[in-house]
Amino acid sequence: MSTPSQDTTRDRIEAELVEPLQALELDVEAVEISPAGKRRVLRVAVDKDGGVTLDDVAEATREVSRVLDASDVMGEQPYTLEVASRGVDRPLSLERHWRRNTGRLVKVTTTDGTTFTGRATSAGESAVTLDVDGQEREVAYADVTKALVQIEFNRPGSAQAAESEEDA
Repeated sequence: MSTPSQDTTRDRIEAELVEPLQALELDVEAVEISPAGKRRVLRVAVDKDGGVTLDDVAEATREVSRVLDASDVMGEQPYTLEVASRGVDRPLSLERHWRRNTGRLVKVTTTDGTTFTGRATSAGESAVTLDVDGQEREVAYADVTKALVQIEFNRPGSAQAAESEEDA
C-alpha cells in the first residue's frame, strides 16, 4: 500500500514525464515506486498506438533518466529505473486503451454487475462497440467497472495477417 508521500512523489514524477514522453509519441500509463532494501524501484509503463518496440523502450529510458537527473523529484535516496510497456493484463480504462485493443477479445464487467466477453470492433470517444456472440453491443466507458483483454492463441485473422506479411 502506498503512503501519501509516495502518492505525491508518484504524481510529481508522472507530471514531469508526460510532456517529454509525448514528444516521443508515448503515453505514460503508470508510475510505481516500491522499496527494495536501501534503494527504491521506479517503474514507468509506457504505451503508444501500434505498440511499443524495444527501441521505444530504450529511447524512453534515456528520456526518463534525463528528466529525473534534471529534477529533484526522486530526492537523494538511490533508485533503480525500469521502463517497460504494460502487458495484456492491464485493465482497459481509457478510450486509447480500447482503441489500441480493437479486434481483441475482452471480458467486461459493467456497473450493474453484468459480465460478458466480446470482441472490441470499434472505440469511440464515449463508448466501445463489441461483438458479443454475433450481436453488436455498444457499452459506454462510464458503465464499465472492469475490462481485461483475453489471451487468444489462435486469434481470428492472425493466420491471414501472418500470410500477407510473408507475401510482402
